[in-house]
Amino acid sequence: MRITDIQRCEVRPGRLVEWTLSPATVERASRLPDDTRPPAYIQESHIRTARSVREDGLFVPTWLGTAFDIPGRVDLDALQDALRTWTLRHETLRSGFRLAGDELRRFTLGTQEVALHREVVGDFTDAADLVQHLQDRFDVVADALRWPNLIYAAVVRDDATSVYLAFDHSNVDAYSLHRIPAELLELYAAALAGRTEEQPAVSSYIDFCELERADADRIDESHEIVGRWREFIGRCDGTLPGFPVDLGVQPGGPLPTQKLMREMLVDADDAAAFEAYCRPCGGSLVGLLAATALIVREIGGQSVYRTVVPFHTRVKSRWSDSLGWYVGGAPIEVPLVPEPDFAGALRSVRAQLQAARPLARMPLARVLTLLGTDFRPTSPDLYSIVSYLDARGLPGAGDWAGQSAYALIRVSYGDQVCVWVNRLHEGLWLASRYPDTDVAHKNMRLYVERLRDVVVGVARG
Repeated sequence: MRITDIQRCEVRPGRLVEWTLSPATVERASRLPDDTRPPAYIQESHIRTARSVREDGLFVPTWLGTAFDIPGRVDLDALQDALRTWTLRHETLRSGFRLAGDELRRFTLGTQEVALHREVVGDFTDAADLVQHLQDRFDVVADALRWPNLIYAAVVRDDATSVYLAFDHSNVDAYSLHRIPAELLELYAAALAGRTEEQPAVSSYIDFCELERADADRIDESHEIVGRWREFIGRCDGTLPGFPVDLGVQPGGPLPTQKLMREMLVDADDAAAFEAYCRPCGGSLVGLLAATALIVREIGGQSVYRTVVPFHTRVKSRWSDSLGWYVGGAPIEVPLVPEPDFAGALRSVRAQLQAARPLARMPLARVLTLLGTDFRPTSPDLYSIVSYLDARGLPGAGDWAGQSAYALIRVSYGDQVCVWVNRLHEGLWLASRYPDTDVAHKNMRLYVERLRDVVVGVARG
């Protein structure tokens, strides 16, 4: 799916219908005992960061979402049935957190305790008004510091109905978003036909959180992984790496607003040829990081490219269909003096990733606690990223273009750069959010143009 924001996902006017968890469901949740399964470290870090930023007087929406179309006029009862069935299937959507002193404690509703509340909001004749309403609603409801923190919506028209789902990040990652349209459309077709779809059971992200946290809590500050992060952070002047070009951001200044850049980087033929060239060294991710290393040297004169590479933590097949935030980070350092050619940078990135990938399985929030490093979060992003996902093999990927299917990100505030590159059937799609300054816009525009040049040069060379 193409990653974009709510402003650029083909929103069209129509009758808006919204679903949230029912008041009775929310009331039941307030009386639930604690679930002994703890939050994942990444969830806890996200919620504490949101609280820290809020205490500094800034509301920073960080929700993620999915949008797709259903052909024709929708049957709202069947759609509601599909949405409820899907919500019950993924336990993280029925689970939330509350503070007990300074401790974050989980609660989880049973499947019989969940009902959806449907409301017809009204008819929108202006697309811009509808976009603003959706963004405002998602900002308020899909918020890290409230529960429930999800909302579903449909814009009903005679020719097609557009479905939107928004979640606080603690429930989903990008991979999760890409799986939603096919799963919901299958459930909707079943509900429409009046049949009960026998779906295989899906493993719970909450169970994963418990296992991952138990594993993470077994290490102490003497562990090799902690030592490697300590050395890396030391070489980053005691912090985590940003995007190594000038972004025009004043250190210690107010958190800047961000802009979104999104476009097709190269077509399917160039994407395939680039992948073929990079495959002996690990594929397109390695190639994109190698290209980025060379470009930041060109733009910013860097002698080494340091970054944290996001990796999924779905290391066992049981988690493949599970909705959740399965992401860890691995630190890499690519030497750029003397300046390597692309092939040399490719080999260097491959070696770095092979050495660092095991570090991604240990939650960084746990490592930072053991380091005793006081990274008091002042920004929603701990570091800048370049992320890659080959989405072509996911269910329904061939239908996304016809369904106007998008993965949605909320672009609000931040001083870091996040770059996402998706391999689609049409080619490589790039989206990036970055600080809204003239300097950042100039350098990020230059980065994307040079990235395209490198990919095309490798593909056709």
